[in-house]
Amino acid sequence: MKMHKFLLMALIVLFLPLMSLAAETGSAIKADVIRAEPYADAKKTGDFKRGEKLQILDKKGAWLKVKTAKTGGWVRLLSVKRGAGGSGNQLAGVLDVASGRAGTGKVVATTGIRGLNEEELKNAKYNEAEVKKLESYTQTSQQGNQFAKSGGLKAVKFNYLPESQQGGEK
Repeated sequence: MKMHKFLLMALIVLFLPLMSLAAETGSAIKADVIRAEPYADAKKTGDFKRGEKLQILDKKGAWLKVKTAKTGGWVRLLSVKRGAGGSGNQLAGVLDVASGRAGTGKVVATTGIRGLNEEELKNAKYNEAEVKKLESYTQTSQQGNQFAKSGGLKAVKFNYLPESQQGGEK
């Protein structure tokens, strides 16, 4: 009998992340645009209003793939509040504990964006036009100094710490 309980608990722990992803809901924190792909310049497929209920289907970087009553697509992560408000569901409580959202306010204060993933790096291609566009933003030190001067900024010089005090080494 104890072995059956252990196996049941092990299965619940193994499938808990899948259950939370498949059943996750949320609501719009603010009105925003839904896009066809997870990029700010992607084609607009729709929009939603503040407070609108959303079904969260996937996550990619700082974007969530959502479905609304009217349409679906990608929205900015910070435009969506995850979870259903005040459901009182026991399964939701277990999912909150597993996701780190249990406690006062059920807030998790992280975004977790760390750059490109392995797949994006493998699919990356050189784009000469974008490199030239980036280089067009280059400014000379004279232009930088002029900009700082027009904004009332002044240079401040300071002495570096002696090497014996850096990094805690003695």
